[in-house]
Amino acid sequence: MFARWGELVHRLRYTVLGLTVAALLALGGYGIGVEDHLSSSGLFDPTAESSRAAEIADRAFGRNHDGDVLLIVTAPPGKTVDDPDLTARVVEHLNRLPREHPNEIAAVNASYWPGAGALTGTQAATEDRTTAFAALALLGDNDTDVLANYRKVKDEFTIPGVDVRVAGLQAVAGTINDTMADDITRMEKLAFPAVAVLLFFIFGGLIAAALPLLVGALTVAGANGIVMALTHLTQVNSFVSGVISMVGLGLAIDYGLFIVSRFREELAEGHDTPAAVRRTVTTAGRTVVYSATMVIASLAGLLIFPQGFLKSIAYGAIATVALAALTAITVLPATLALLGPRVDKFGLQRFRRTRTAEQVENSFWGRTARWVMRRPLRVAIPLSIGLFLLIIPMKNLVFGGLSEKYLPADNPVRIAQHDFDEQFKLRKADPLMLIVLSDNTADVGRVRTLANEAPGLAEEFEVPKPARGQPGVYRMQTPLIDSAQGGKTIEYLRAMDIPEGTTLLVGGKPALEKDSIDALLYRIPFMILLVVVLTGTLMFLTFGSIVLPIKAILMSALGLGSTLGILTWIFVDGHGANLLHFTPQPIMAPVLVLIIAIIYGLSTDYEVFLLSRMVEARARGASTVAAIGSGTAHTGRIITAAALILLVVTGAFAFSDLVMMQYIAYGMIAALVIDATLLRMLLVPAVMRLLGDDCWWAPAPLRRLQERIGMREPDLGAEQPVEAAPVQVSPNGFTRRRE
Repeated sequence: MFARWGELVHRLRYTVLGLTVAALLALGGYGIGVEDHLSSSGLFDPTAESSRAAEIADRAFGRNHDGDVLLIVTAPPGKTVDDPDLTARVVEHLNRLPREHPNEIAAVNASYWPGAGALTGTQAATEDRTTAFAALALLGDNDTDVLANYRKVKDEFTIPGVDVRVAGLQAVAGTINDTMADDITRMEKLAFPAVAVLLFFIFGGLIAAALPLLVGALTVAGANGIVMALTHLTQVNSFVSGVISMVGLGLAIDYGLFIVSRFREELAEGHDTPAAVRRTVTTAGRTVVYSATMVIASLAGLLIFPQGFLKSIAYGAIATVALAALTAITVLPATLALLGPRVDKFGLQRFRRTRTAEQVENSFWGRTARWVMRRPLRVAIPLSIGLFLLIIPMKNLVFGGLSEKYLPADNPVRIAQHDFDEQFKLRKADPLMLIVLSDNTADVGRVRTLANEAPGLAEEFEVPKPARGQPGVYRMQTPLIDSAQGGKTIEYLRAMDIPEGTTLLVGGKPALEKDSIDALLYRIPFMILLVVVLTGTLMFLTFGSIVLPIKAILMSALGLGSTLGILTWIFVDGHGANLLHFTPQPIMAPVLVLIIAIIYGLSTDYEVFLLSRMVEARARGASTVAAIGSGTAHTGRIITAAALILLVVTGAFAFSDLVMMQYIAYGMIAALVIDATLLRMLLVPAVMRLLGDDCWWAPAPLRRLQERIGMREPDLGAEQPVEAAPVQVSPNGFTRRRE
């Protein structure tokens, strides 16, 4: 199949190149401005009790906009917020905002100053009257529209001559969105040039170096178009932009690196351009497609979670990986067919020197493989112990929700939100909410009495508020002493013995976060099972062994556990917090699930490339030891280069001002270092050497099934280069021309 595709791409190279590039550029054009259509929604479980409470509250009482925007006013030294001049300026500005921005600002919901919004009294000012606040409601019936409206008016809250700071739910969400956009801009400015330089030294030529960058740019552009289309079908979290840029660009360039490297290798072996294109697609192209399929299978595990955050990222990441593979087997082979040997033009001969099989065998990676296989136990045991020790810090892993603390400590919005929560403890934007459904007002009162005995309440629940036009629906709210520790309070409320015929739903942000974390923890085992079964099955169909998939899964699990242990030690325990400029805190649970999917997918990706070359050598008649050595030697430099490229791309996000982006970036950095060195180049050869010929074992019925499906490695060993001497397979598995 892949051989025929390689021939077709070469024959129709102009058509394939033109149509594919035009389609991806059209998608990219359609995706321009996608950031304006993203939201901060999707973090909660829509099937949970708390989400049902939110839906009923929105229908009965209208969407709660109390905490959209909070304007905190501080009086000049020696004065109070009751100062006539300050009051006049604030009131005039607050009244003007809804008039001048009727499509974005609904109203001033509350303020300390008479004449501007509903008067909130002493609760809207500190005891010394040096600070007070006003609350603005934004228009919008969903998170996407509300956030978009905030972004339109975020620069309109300044009052000349008055110290005004902005806080609130939309201010925090908008700042996180803006920070994400800054991260992507930083990546484009830093990572692209750095990767270009790195590729030049890897390939030794401008043309060859530019091709993987072309694949990366087209992939990200096309993926943005697909995400834009998704925004018209569902709410898409803004976090997807960073993931697409990080994972999409890195994988796309890696796939380009593998394809171009194999093409140059085929040319160096003496094959003409048509044969080199076909052989490249048959081998490296096949591996890219199967690798991308396994990465997609890993990301597909995110779809079993109910949170829109994970679903939208899964859709975006799957589309990106699929486009990366598609571009790698269409645009690249077609371009290589046009270039032929000219792929090495405009470079330095010193860096593009092609090594013979014997030189590859005696390279650093070849010598390392032989050294490992001479002492497999002495390599495998210490490495395994070391990696298990890295897993230990995971015992301190705790989960939390999204908050202003994900922003840098010196961010103005974070400081303003923190000060507001400290100064106005009873006006928190994340109160606990109870929805009571009952036709008996006495029973509603009884529920309130029971609820006020719950632990962790900052004050008693307010008097139940009946819904207009919906009899039998009541709402009451109160803040918690510590929203992050609201689990016991919520469990107490849900376990209360309420009157018969009464329904109690516990909601509010603390309950939404708890239910979301519970849903994630419940489904994580099912995600792991699904991903392991899918990737294991695909590996078996690809390599024809059931031992190799089991070994690969165990290696990936060991690398993933080590990475999560490192992340916990840094971001939860706080080691290096001052150096990296973040606040140690619980990890947002959906981000952790995302990390698991991405790192497992990347680990599987490199495993496929390594094993493919081993199985290819084995198909040519090499012994197990020779196949291990051949695969390690031939892929060691390429896998290291691919990992280094991904390190550069993710490294740009390591400088992010968002803790959750740092978490993903440093997680990928740790995983890449562990995977590309300790696992793939040391532990895998050691374990396979210990397994010996059992590496290739599969029950006869399953092997026949795999051969019938036709996913086994192609045998190209019998093909002779054009006008070249016959090729023979040496005992060590490498090909050599007869003299």
